Amino acid sequence: MLTGYKKTISELFLIPQRWVLGIMGFLAILNAYSMRVTLSIAITEMVVSSNKSSNYSDACPSYESSSGSTSSSVIKDPSKLYNWDEATQGIILSSFYYGYVVTHLPGGLLAEKFGGKYTLGIGMLSTAVLTVLTPLVIKFGDWQGLVVLRVLMGLGEGTTFPALSVLLAKWVPTSERSKLGSLAYSGSVLGTVFSNSVSGVLISATEDWASVFYFFGGIGILWYIIWELICFSSPESHPYITDKEKNYLEKELGATTTTQNTPWKQILTSVPVWALIAAQIGHDWGNYAMVTDLPKYMSDVLNFNVTQNGLWSSLPYVVMWIVSMVFGWFCDWHITKGYTGITFARKFYTAVGAIGPGIFMLAASYAGCDRMLAVIMFTVAMGFMGTFYCGMKVNTLDLSPNYAGTIMAIQNGLGAITGIIAPYLIGILTEDNTVTQWRLVFWITFAVFAITTVIFVIFGSGDRQWWNDIGMKVDAASSEIAVKVLPSKDNENITKTNNNEKNQL
Repeated sequence: MLTGYKKTISELFLIPQRWVLGIMGFLAILNAYSMRVTLSIAITEMVVSSNKSSNYSDACPSYESSSGSTSSSVIKDPSKLYNWDEATQGIILSSFYYGYVVTHLPGGLLAEKFGGKYTLGIGMLSTAVLTVLTPLVIKFGDWQGLVVLRVLMGLGEGTTFPALSVLLAKWVPTSERSKLGSLAYSGSVLGTVFSNSVSGVLISATEDWASVFYFFGGIGILWYIIWELICFSSPESHPYITDKEKNYLEKELGATTTTQNTPWKQILTSVPVWALIAAQIGHDWGNYAMVTDLPKYMSDVLNFNVTQNGLWSSLPYVVMWIVSMVFGWFCDWHITKGYTGITFARKFYTAVGAIGPGIFMLAASYAGCDRMLAVIMFTVAMGFMGTFYCGMKVNTLDLSPNYAGTIMAIQNGLGAITGIIAPYLIGILTEDNTVTQWRLVFWITFAVFAITTVIFVIFGSGDRQWWNDIGMKVDAASSEIAVKVLPSKDNENITKTNNNEKNQL
């Protein structure tokens, strides 16, 4: 029971600690994406425009007017402009994901073993510091130095999603999983909105692209300080959680478990896990293509200036966030009421969040040089994508709460490979920035969405997998019955029935 100053501190929080963690997790992902994608806007002002597309019949006009709507750079200092071609820009934009892929699995394992608080916090802090150093590295290292720095940023940020999955598995009961999971993971959407809109305005106001890196890096450092003060890896380790909430979480989530040996064979041969990976690959292909290259499409094809670019490329993500929040609550509601099962819900919302974006991204390319129609099509596309958070994104927690970090590491890590491929491929395919070249990009994106969605709909699942309790030790301090399930030869032949009985203990 809480007494003294701990009770006083706990009373200062107006919401339950699981929601404090959910909100701080949301801000973590928001900051992570802000630092990640700010380069997508900044690079449109860092590079000397080649104006190649003006030589082609399907190039869009410059829309020059007294209002200054042309896409010409606001940077007046020639020493801050660089002659990087489209292929080089593709390498720069994709370089982050080389590091991002590497630390997913170590990040998940470290979070499961030592707790998600420090794994997530240290990864975020390192990314923030490197973001602040970006202008200095570019000045002395040119694009090669920037590539190295972005790889290092990816190494730091690669721990975020696996660590957050571990934290959510420790803190969030099943009845709140869709809405709290949607809240936390949707930070990526508002992070993109925040980064794009603020970057455009900030660069225009300061006439210096370096300002955005100082701004977002500084916010990341501030987030880390608050995180270390108020968030903890589990309810058991939280010094200020109320007895009421702690007892509720113990009842809903069961006894505390710690990883003894990860059942790699069972995870890597699980059909639902690989179906989930396929869905993640499809989503990430489309999402990373938009996150890294939508600002370039707005600038180089539709010829928006930097301020307009930041605002219009943010609008689709505002709608995406609203949709993700609404359907996160709605999904929990109809599952709790028994109107649909978990498996159906995860498959349905994943399909909507993939096929819808694929169709409307393609439609945007057929809008040609009609700038407002193109923006509307992109906005509708990303709105549909908002349903994926209550679909496949929280599916990791359904399949195996005990190994959520490991599965998220594999799932998100393999999905992140598309972050390497997509921006680089787009750079090669859109050398002249014509509408026709970009249309091919969106046809490829539609095909990837369609194939991966079919795989998930056929083979995906929302059921807890039988191997969830293999290799776990139940903490006797939080359960009247201490059960230790260690890997053995017999475990490989264990049946679902036996495991269901263990889950009831």
